[in-house]
Amino acid sequence: MNSSAAPGPAAAPDRYTVVLRPGLAEPGGSPRRGVLRTALVEATGEFGASGYPRYAGEGVQADIDPRTRTVEAVTVDGAELPYGWVAQVADA
Repeated sequence: MNSSAAPGPAAAPDRYTVVLRPGLAEPGGSPRRGVLRTALVEATGEFGASGYPRYAGEGVQADIDPRTRTVEAVTVDGAELPYGWVAQVADA
């Protein structure tokens, strides 16, 4: 039987650096630049509500898809990410 479910914790990296930055500009506006914050997050061994492995550290909790390196859910200091900001995994 072949399963296509999300990989378990053994297949996921132990840590990522999450970068919080402004999202896309409003239509017709100039691109927004800058970094709000970075955080080194480590695997908790749990899965988040999104179904992906949960990582935590430096006030940031994130569910990250290890296949695509996409941040699927994130909180910063216990709150949602500020409106207009995005969370990304830093390039290696």
